[in-house]
Amino acid sequence: MNRDHLRDLSAALAAALLVTTAAVIGTVIQDRYGTLRVSWPPLYGHWEPHVGPGTPAAIVVAAAVVAYGPLLAARLPWRVLLVTACGTATAWTFSLALVDGWQRGIALRLTTKYEYLQVIEPVNRFHDIPAALRDFTQHILIRSPDAWPAHVAGHPPGATLTFVLLDRIGLGGGAWAGVWCITVGATAAVAVLVTVRALCGEALARRAAPFLVLVPAAVWMGTSADGYFAAVAAWAVAFLALAVTGHRPRSAGLASGLLFGLTAYLSYGLTLFAVIAGGVVLLGSRRLRPLPYVLAGFVVVPAAFTFAGFNWWEAYHLLVTRYYQGAGGVRPYGYWVWANLACTALVVGPATAAGLRRAGAAPVRKGFRGRLRTTADAPGSRLALLVFAALLALLVADLSGMSKAETERIWLPFALWLLPACAFLTRPRAWLTAQAALALLLNHLLLTGW
Repeated sequence: MNRDHLRDLSAALAAALLVTTAAVIGTVIQDRYGTLRVSWPPLYGHWEPHVGPGTPAAIVVAAAVVAYGPLLAARLPWRVLLVTACGTATAWTFSLALVDGWQRGIALRLTTKYEYLQVIEPVNRFHDIPAALRDFTQHILIRSPDAWPAHVAGHPPGATLTFVLLDRIGLGGGAWAGVWCITVGATAAVAVLVTVRALCGEALARRAAPFLVLVPAAVWMGTSADGYFAAVAAWAVAFLALAVTGHRPRSAGLASGLLFGLTAYLSYGLTLFAVIAGGVVLLGSRRLRPLPYVLAGFVVVPAAFTFAGFNWWEAYHLLVTRYYQGAGGVRPYGYWVWANLACTALVVGPATAAGLRRAGAAPVRKGFRGRLRTTADAPGSRLALLVFAALLALLVADLSGMSKAETERIWLPFALWLLPACAFLTRPRAWLTAQAALALLLNHLLLTGW
């Protein structure tokens, strides 16, 4: 084993140590004070070893990706690779969700008292959508009349409207909502691959593909609305990457702007995708030409919601108040500011920890000394910049104090952009095995909240 492999292993072990420390200290704090509000710190879930109908399928998918993923990623035609990656990611997420069974794993996930469908079923509080949008801010605070459930209050109304519109077209209920989130969420892998290819070259995108498919994050993408949010944000970035590299700058720019606007109305915290977007623009060969189209597309969704009577800024400030009225005011910042990172280590897996180590070394190996010109000439350095832009956005979210616990779900949109760092790894099958083993253990030993 050479020195680089030892360093990779050290990075993975450091991530494991962080998780272990968070689990031990978190258990002590929760048992003594009860302030963490999670049963199995640092994750939101509890110990319940189990198997289910998805177990055999999950094992088969994992084994197939480990055995054939790197080879197929290298040899398949590009478009066929994208379709294969999307299909495999969908199968991986569905199989993991079905470890908990159809009802508990998919159909009922989004119908609990905290979730979006509570305002659709059994009492439809969005039967008059314009009226619901005009009055949305009146029900955010916990002590307000008919306060929204936690996830409805905690997000702009674009999130809830998604499920309302699904209901209106005949796809109502928790089962359809779960299938929607898993199916759309799986396309995020394709969006990340498109972005990496446009900005960093096809070779690195192909190397990253198996890791974007066989990701531990799929444990929480099935079934969580944040998986759907992750896909919308990822496609916004992908279209921006296509636009700034000269691939149909008008249409791609408009599509990117529209999706960024929608992203901001799905989750307040996803405004931090501006950091990732900034990295994409810096890496683009035609940085400024598509920006007017991006901006034109971006204003559409905010203008529509504002015209309908929803005030984004007012709602966000009320949400901050509500956050500290509830668990956010109890959970200790001093623990979660670093334990959140332990959650992320579990979401992205040990391979990503090793990949991030290599990404940090990539600019040095390519002679990068802070000059964008050198970065633009080196695909590895370009990929490092993209990955670290995502890491920066995640760290800002962490330091904000508005993400204490449950970040294994909340940070899914950011975490997916750390996975391309795995393209730097030189023993993909061994690392893919570690990724699959972690996901299978988590899903079979814990009953997660999503």
